[in-house]
Amino acid sequence: MILFTLLALFFAAFLLLRRLRSIIAIIALTLFWLLSSGWLTAPLLAWAQHGACPVARATFAGHTAIVMLGSGTEYDDHDRLIPKRDAIARIEKTAELYAGCTRVATRCDVIVSGGNPQRHEATEADTYLPWLLQRGVARNDIVLENRSLTTYENAKFVVTILQHVHYDSLILVTSAHQMPRALLDFHRFGSFPQPVISNTRRAQTGVLPRYINLVNANIALHELIGIAQFHVYRAIGWF
Repeated sequence: MILFTLLALFFAAFLLLRRLRSIIAIIALTLFWLLSSGWLTAPLLAWAQHGACPVARATFAGHTAIVMLGSGTEYDDHDRLIPKRDAIARIEKTAELYAGCTRVATRCDVIVSGGNPQRHEATEADTYLPWLLQRGVARNDIVLENRSLTTYENAKFVVTILQHVHYDSLILVTSAHQMPRALLDFHRFGSFPQPVISNTRRAQTGVLPRYINLVNANIALHELIGIAQFHVYRAIGWF
């Protein structure tokens, strides 16, 4: 959506500024080639993922909570609603942590946070539930938070859940590109979880354009704008 908006702005400028059409066209083509070929996407991803500082090994103690953030849903070829690529990586990492947690901790809860920002037939948390069950996470240990529509709301609603139960250890699972912004939001609500990265996106640099690089660039820009928005809102007292 961000790149589409940028393209629309270039198109509008091309129509309105007739004398500068050649320059605008060259800038637009160069920018989108740099993004699609990965040469600009790579630093954008690195910038978005900077500062995540994941723990080398999560610590489980007493009553542990593993918080997994949602990453959207999509329909497969059979029109079934399934987790997106990043969400599947988060599900697998969460199940792995849960298995390790149950061996040493007194109790392990998995809090799945994700509403329905895409307005599909089910929320992210509800869609992810059977995938977690298939990977060995007990239903009685899963708490669904299915109201949040943004990372800020993920933190807000999860912290509300955390306030009702005492947890000795708190772990946050999400992708590398979302972790810096997620930690900002959780810290805003006085929660300081151990960050565990589920997956890291990387650009594929070369000469030929690749669609995946545009996808990654859009994700990186979304996170960077979100971080900037957080700091602006905090400065003016909205957060």
